[in-house]
Amino acid sequence: MKTWKKVLIGIGIAVVLVGLVGFTVYQSRKGVVAVQTGVAKRADLTSVVSASGQIKPKTYVNIGANAYGKITKLYVREGDKVKRGQLLVQLENVQPGADVEAGRAALGAARTDAIAAEAGLKTAEADLTRTKADSEKAKLDYGRAEAMFKDALISKADYDASKAAWESADAMRVQAVARIAQAKAQLESANRRVKQNAATLTRASDALNKTTYTAPYDGVITNLPLREGEVVVMGIQNSPGSTLMTLSDMSIITAEVKVDETDIVNVRLGQPAEISIDSIPKKVFKGTVTEIGDNAMLRSTGLSTSQSTSGTEEAKDFKVVVTVQDPPDNLRPGMSCTAKVTTASRNAALSIPIQALTVRTRKDLEDQKKKKGSKSSVEAAAPDDPKAKEEITGVFVVRNGKAEFIPVDTGITGTTDIEITQGLKDGDTIITGSYKVLRSLKNGASIKVDNSAPKKDESSS
Repeated sequence: MKTWKKVLIGIGIAVVLVGLVGFTVYQSRKGVVAVQTGVAKRADLTSVVSASGQIKPKTYVNIGANAYGKITKLYVREGDKVKRGQLLVQLENVQPGADVEAGRAALGAARTDAIAAEAGLKTAEADLTRTKADSEKAKLDYGRAEAMFKDALISKADYDASKAAWESADAMRVQAVARIAQAKAQLESANRRVKQNAATLTRASDALNKTTYTAPYDGVITNLPLREGEVVVMGIQNSPGSTLMTLSDMSIITAEVKVDETDIVNVRLGQPAEISIDSIPKKVFKGTVTEIGDNAMLRSTGLSTSQSTSGTEEAKDFKVVVTVQDPPDNLRPGMSCTAKVTTASRNAALSIPIQALTVRTRKDLEDQKKKKGSKSSVEAAAPDDPKAKEEITGVFVVRNGKAEFIPVDTGITGTTDIEITQGLKDGDTIITGSYKVLRSLKNGASIKVDNSAPKKDESSS
């Protein structure tokens, strides 16, 4: 055989061998999924709930108008510090003052009438005593005259005169009794007029007092929307009255934030928090949770759900109040802030990256195990059993070059990691990405580890 033929045959054999090797390698790599991995390890975890809101004093009051009138004098300005009982506002009080004076005069006259009625009652009582004595004397005289008349010792005229005298005296006694009843009625009426006029005076005095406003406690005037000369009105039914000013006790400052309804279950009284204030950057203030709202608020309107007449699927928040420790003097109500509440912490907790967690149904796991011919670590369920659709939370662990789904129980969630309380051991290699791979990765699939940094997609730049 010629040499060139031998060479061609050798080249052909080599090409066939290379093709067979390439086909074998291709078949071996077919179905292999490139994944990114991490390691389950011990670490300190802290669970934090973050919420935004605004700075507010713990105690503040909107001083509203309790009367109709013009502001004649404002004794404070916005930002002034005031003491309890200090005069703040004076409204026009000519008419209320006149009503008080009229009420005092009427009360004085009523009291005088009551004194006169009491004196009249005493006079009537004295007159009754006198008439009783006269009646008793006339009765005795009549009795003696009657006996003497029977013995013919006195004339008929004297007897009749004695009888008339007794009847007249008794009539005067009855009249005196009637006058006492009349005097008592007059005294009762006079006393009631005293009470009536006293009530009228109290009402007029209250109206007069409502034209003067004083500070209910020590604080700072944080809002003063009105000026001297403006007319204020009090609220009527559903119409709110004029707000004269807002007085805030700045000794205790709080951060009032809105926590999402999915996080509120983890917030407890007394938990520590860190408050960041937008107007004071690069500084964090310590605080403590001191109040947790029991009623949800609609996120769009801020109204309580108890004020809503219809149900809604809208997102809801709960009010949480964090008391700021050692607040600076330059804090002002209404400043925007963010509170990070530490809801739980674990030392040396077995943790993995949050993105490693995935969910599979019980049926999917069983089907995949049957195709592979291996035994499932998940309890089997009949196809028509409701458990078949049950979602199981777990992670994919790298074992013998394959991805094995392991159900896990989780604990607290940190910023990037989550605690595993059952299902993994320290040092287990787990699949952490990519998200697209984890979403479709099959239990028992062959994998290859590629932890190199992902290439930048030029088409997206």
